[in-house]
Amino acid sequence: MAKNLVIVESPAKAKTIEKFLGKDFTVKSSFGHIRDLPGKNISVDIENDFAPDYVIPDDKKKIVAELRKLAKGAETVWLASDEDREGEAISWHLLEALKLKEENTKRIVFHEITKSAITKAVENPRKINKDLVDAQQARRVLDRLVGYELSPVLWKKIKPSLSAGRVQSVAVRLIVERENEILDFKYTSSYKVVANFLVSNNAVLKAELPQRFNTKTEAESFLNKCKSADFTIENLETKPAKKSPAAPFTTSTLQQEASRKLGFSVSQTMTVAQRLYEAGKITYMRTDSVNLSNDAIGAAKKEITTSYGEEYSQVRKFTTKSKGAQEAHEAIRPAYMSEHTFMGDPGQTRLYELIWKRTIASQMADAKLEKTTVKINISTTNENFVAKGEVLIFDGFLKVYLEGTDDENSADKEGILPPLSVGEKLNVEEISATERFSHHPARYTEASLVKKLEALGIGRPSTYAPTISTVQKRGYVVKEDRDGNQRDFTTLTLKGGNINDVTAKENYGFEKKKMFPTDIGIVVTDFLVENFGKVLDYSFTAQVEEQFDAIAEGQKQWNKMIADFYNPFHKQIEDTLENAERASGERALGTDPESGRPLIVRIGKFGPMAQIGKTEDEGGAKFASLLTGQTIAKITLEEALELFKFPKSIGKYEGQEVVVAQGRFGPYVKFNEMFVSIPRDEDMASVDLNRAIELIKQKQEADAPIDEYENIPVQKGVGRFGPFIKWNGMFINVNKKYDFDNLTHENIVELIEIKKQKEIDKYIHRWDEEGISVQKARWGRFNIVKGKLKIELPKTFKVEKLTLEEVQKMIEEKAPKKKTRAKAKKKK
Repeated sequence: MAKNLVIVESPAKAKTIEKFLGKDFTVKSSFGHIRDLPGKNISVDIENDFAPDYVIPDDKKKIVAELRKLAKGAETVWLASDEDREGEAISWHLLEALKLKEENTKRIVFHEITKSAITKAVENPRKINKDLVDAQQARRVLDRLVGYELSPVLWKKIKPSLSAGRVQSVAVRLIVERENEILDFKYTSSYKVVANFLVSNNAVLKAELPQRFNTKTEAESFLNKCKSADFTIENLETKPAKKSPAAPFTTSTLQQEASRKLGFSVSQTMTVAQRLYEAGKITYMRTDSVNLSNDAIGAAKKEITTSYGEEYSQVRKFTTKSKGAQEAHEAIRPAYMSEHTFMGDPGQTRLYELIWKRTIASQMADAKLEKTTVKINISTTNENFVAKGEVLIFDGFLKVYLEGTDDENSADKEGILPPLSVGEKLNVEEISATERFSHHPARYTEASLVKKLEALGIGRPSTYAPTISTVQKRGYVVKEDRDGNQRDFTTLTLKGGNINDVTAKENYGFEKKKMFPTDIGIVVTDFLVENFGKVLDYSFTAQVEEQFDAIAEGQKQWNKMIADFYNPFHKQIEDTLENAERASGERALGTDPESGRPLIVRIGKFGPMAQIGKTEDEGGAKFASLLTGQTIAKITLEEALELFKFPKSIGKYEGQEVVVAQGRFGPYVKFNEMFVSIPRDEDMASVDLNRAIELIKQKQEADAPIDEYENIPVQKGVGRFGPFIKWNGMFINVNKKYDFDNLTHENIVELIEIKKQKEIDKYIHRWDEEGISVQKARWGRFNIVKGKLKIELPKTFKVEKLTLEEVQKMIEEKAPKKKTRAKAKKKK
C-alpha cells in the first residue's frame, strides 16, 4: 500500500494529479461532499448554538468505507480539495468522517493542476483553516434555516410545495422588479435626422443631427429650412485615441462573456470550466481576483513577443474592485500560455480559446486610433450636422480580442471618413427624419443578472450559477425567447427639393434568452417583500455576505452571527403565520356574459387559473388553468373565457370519443384511457380531430412495447427525470451506464431485477391486507406508510421490533381527524 493517500473531490482531478505524483502516492476521489445536512428536516440544533446534524448519505457510505481503509494503511493523508471555502469544508468533513489524526494529515492547495503547482503544494502543506470552514458552515446553516422556516409560510399563505431561499429570493426580486418597470414603461417617440452628402469621387459622407425632434411638425419644419440651405464644413478636428484591454477573467466576467460570445448558460460555463481545470488546462475557475502571478505575466510576455512581436507586449497589473473579494488568488487563465487552443469537446475548445485570448490580450499594448469629428454648418438654421469617424493606426490587443457588451442599443461602429477640408461645400443627396422610440429597461439575461448580483455584493463566485439554476428549477423564473410586436413608424425624406412622408412597420420587443418572472414568482416575491422585507433587502443580503467574509477572516464567530439573524427572523415567521393574509395575486377581469358572475384570475393549488363565481355560490365556482404563455398580469377577459370551453369533444376515432382538455401539466388530448400531451408551442384551441389523431398515433408508436419479460410488456420513454423503462406498473430509471437508444434484452432484465430487489429490500415490515408498511428512507431513516400518509422515524428507532398493533396506533395518532360536514360548515 502507498505511503501517501491524496484525497480530492472529483475523479477527473484525481486522474490528472496522479500523473504528477510518484508510486508512493495513491490519489482517490471523495466525489464531492461526503457529509451534509439531511434533506427531510431542518437538521440544525437551534437550542445548542445552531449545531448542524451532519450525516453520511447512503450513496457515500461505500466511498467513506474505502477511504477509511486506505487512510489506515497510509503514513500521511493529503487533503487536496479546492482552495475556496467549499473545498476547505470538504477537507474538514473528510478529517472528521474518516477520523483522521491531525498529526498525520496535511492540507494542500493549488490554483492550477500542473506538475510545478502540485510539487510546490506538497512542499508547503498547512493545517485545515477552520475559519474558512466556519464561513461555509454559516452559509449552509443560515440558508437551511431560512429555507425551512420560510417555505411552510408559503405553503400556508400561497400554495403547497413552494420554497424560498435567502439569495435565490433576492435574485427573483430583481427580475420581478425589472418586469414591473417594463410593464409601467410608456414608449415615447422622437425624430432622428440623418443626412447623406456627396463629396469628391462620389463618396458619401453620413452625418447626424446631435439633437432629436420631439414631434413630426418640428422635424418637418427643419427639413423645410434645409430645402434652400448651403452646407459647409465649418470645423474638422482630429485627435489621437486609444483602447485598453479588459482585465483577465473572474468567475463573473467569464460567465458574462461566455454568454455574449458563445451563447453559454451560466451553469454550462461553470461545468465546462470545471472540466478544463480538472484536465490541468486552466487555473481555478471560482475566483473574484483579476490578479496574474509574476510567472503568468512572464509567460504571457514571452508568448506575445514570439507570436506577435515585441511592440505588442505591455505588462499590466490589474487590481480587484468587486465588493468583498474573497478568493484573491489569481484570475482565470490558461495553465500554459504557449497553448493557444485545447482539443477537447467543442464546448471546451471554445471556452479555452476565449480564456486564452482574454488573458493574452490583457498583457498586450493599447490599440491606437485617430478619431475625427466634422462639424457641418447649415446656412438657414443654427443647428449643425456632425459626422464622426475613426482610423485604426495600431491594432495592439485588438489583434487577439475585444470584449463584448450587453448594450442592446449601442451605436453603430464609426467608420473611416473620406478626404475632407474646412470650408468645403457639400452637396446634399438626401436628409431623412425617422421616427424612433424609447427603449424600456432591458430584461436580464443570466449573464447580466450575475453582473447585477456582483455589483450589489450579493453572492460570491461559487453561488452565482447555483442561484440562477435554482430559481428556474423552482418555477419562479423562466428563460426563453418571446416574439415581439409590430408598430407603425414615420419617415420624412427630403430629396430633390421635395419632402416625402412614408409610414412603414417595424418589429420590436423580440426577446432572446431573457429571464421572465412567472405568475407564482411574482406572487411569492410580493408576499415576501411585504412580510419579510429585511430578508429580501439588497443591502441586508450584501451585509450578510460581508459577515461571512468576516467569519472567514477569523473576525466573527459563526454561530453568534446566525443567532443575531435567526432570533428576530423566527419571531417574524411566527407573526406572519398568525396574522398575514393569504396571497393569490388575484386580478378581476370582468363578468362572464353567460352567468353574469365575476371572472378573476389568481394562483390556485396547481398554478395560475381563471375562476368564474365563488365556491359558496349555488352550483359552486368554475375553474380553468391558464395556458403556457398566459400570465395573470396580461390575460384578457376574452382569452380567459376561451379557457372555459374545455374540455371539448372534437369527434370520434376508432369508435372512441376524442377530447381536448387542459390539465395540471398543460393541455392534452384524451382518447380511451390514453392521455397525450399537446406540444407547448401549440394552441390547444387549434387542435382539430386530424391533428389529435396524429398526436394519438405518435403516442401509440412511442408506447409500443420494446421487449417482454415474464410475459409482461416493457415500454420505454423520457420523463421529467430522464429516460426510463416501464414494466408491470414500475417506472425504472435508466442511467448513463446504458445506451438508452439501443437497450438489449440483457440490459432490460438487469434493470428490472435490480429494481425488483430494491423494492424488496426497502421493506422492513409489510402488512398487505391492511395496506401498511414500514420502509427504509433516505439518510438512514424510516417511514411508516399507509396510502398517502407517511410518518417519518429517526434512524435510531428500533423498527425491526415494531408490531402491526403498534404501527396502527401510531397511524391513528398521526392521521388528521376528519371533520363532520356540520362542523366544517359551522367553522366556515
